[in-house]
Amino acid sequence: MLIAIIPARGGSKRIPRKNMRSFCGKPIIAWSIDAALASSQFDKVIVSTDDEEIAQFAREKGAQVPFFRPPELSDDHALTRDVVNHALKYLAENEQPVDYCCVLYATAPFVTSNDLARAFAQLKSSKRDFCFAATNFPFPIQRAFYFTPQGDIEMFDQKQMKTRSQDLQEAYHDAGQFYWGKAEAFLQNLPMYSHHASAFLMPRYRVQDIDTEEDWETAELLFSAIQSRGL
Repeated sequence: MLIAIIPARGGSKRIPRKNMRSFCGKPIIAWSIDAALASSQFDKVIVSTDDEEIAQFAREKGAQVPFFRPPELSDDHALTRDVVNHALKYLAENEQPVDYCCVLYATAPFVTSNDLARAFAQLKSSKRDFCFAATNFPFPIQRAFYFTPQGDIEMFDQKQMKTRSQDLQEAYHDAGQFYWGKAEAFLQNLPMYSHHASAFLMPRYRVQDIDTEEDWETAELLFSAIQSRGL
């Protein structure tokens, strides 16, 4: 069985009711549900939540909510891997075991059904355990600096001060959007950022963390621009 798991708890401190907040015309979680359903990759699209409003909306959109997430997996300290493993164990015990799972965040409106299908094909062809969305940094991370407690500027790596940009190794980061994987690899807690995984590269203009009000505004501007240009 192939499933999508969309983690969507009710509480959010930085952006209240974040998963149900309207994003470019509909609750942000709707974009993830729609992408998963349109991909035709899944036997079930499951929303893991502790919230009745989210559960009701998810069912109306065509997703399934076969259980409510327990309190210990619904606070600010809950780890995504634990939430996923809880869902996989529930399905194995109450329905049928899962072969492949895609963890798709509720706040990932830039993900398309094509992304999900292509990433799954990449996972199978790579013969690895995971495939996750990633992109490259827009500026050399070797030139990053920080502020000391006294307000002074210090580079993280002083040795790179005079290295030409073209001579610095390109760096990438997790896009924070989706994670395909074998169910057994999730349950065994194999590390994601390792030889167990391959990275599905996405363009930077379709990657935006959404954790603050500024992030939200930036994401809506990007999303609107993408839609207006038909990209």
